[in-house]
Amino acid sequence: MPRILPGVIAMATVVVASNILVQHLLGSWLTWGALTYPVAFLVTDIMNRIYGPSAARRVVYAGFVTGVVCSLIAAGMDKTTLRIAIASGAAFLSSQLMDISVFNSLRKYNWWLPPLAASVAGSIFDTVVFFSIAFSATLTPLFPGDDVSWANEMLPLLGHGPVQPLWVSLAVADWTVKMAQALVALIPFRIIVGNLIQRRAQIH
Repeated sequence: MPRILPGVIAMATVVVASNILVQHLLGSWLTWGALTYPVAFLVTDIMNRIYGPSAARRVVYAGFVTGVVCSLIAAGMDKTTLRIAIASGAAFLSSQLMDISVFNSLRKYNWWLPPLAASVAGSIFDTVVFFSIAFSATLTPLFPGDDVSWANEMLPLLGHGPVQPLWVSLAVADWTVKMAQALVALIPFRIIVGNLIQRRAQIH
C-alpha cells in the first residue's frame, strides 16, 4: 500500500475536486469539473506504467469509493440525484478499468501509445456511459423520481449543428475536452514516469 499511496491520494483529490467543480458552469456546455476529471486517466496510466495493472486497479477502486462518498454527501445536500450518482460511479469504474486493460495490452509499444490509446478508449466509454445513463430519455422509466426533461430539450448541436437533445451537446463538449487532455497529458506522463523510474533505479 505505501508505494501506491501517492496514487491513491492523487486519485482521491481528482475525484473530490471534480465532484465540487462539476457544480459550476464553464460556458454553455461544460462545467469546471470537465477540466479536472480527465486527470484521473493520467493518474491511472502512471500507476499502471510504474507498478502494473494490479496496483492501478487498487488506485481506481480507491477513487471509486471516494466518488461514492462524494455522491452520498452531495445527495444529502440536494446537489445530485440517484440517477446521476449511479451514472457517475458506473462511468468512472468501467472506463478506468477499460483504460487499464487497453494500456496493459499495448505496454510493449512506444511509450506514448499505451497512455494515449488507453485514455482515448476510456474517455469515449466514460462519456457514453455517464451521459446516456444520466440523461437519456430512454432510461427515464428506470428513474421515475428524477426529472431530466431539461436535458432532453431539442437544440442545435453545440448551438450550430443538427438538432439533438441538449445532453448530446453536453456529451460532445465533454468528450472534446477529454480528447484534448489525452494529448496534453502525454507531457506530464513522460516527465513523471521518467522521474519515478530514475528514482526507483537509484534506490535499488
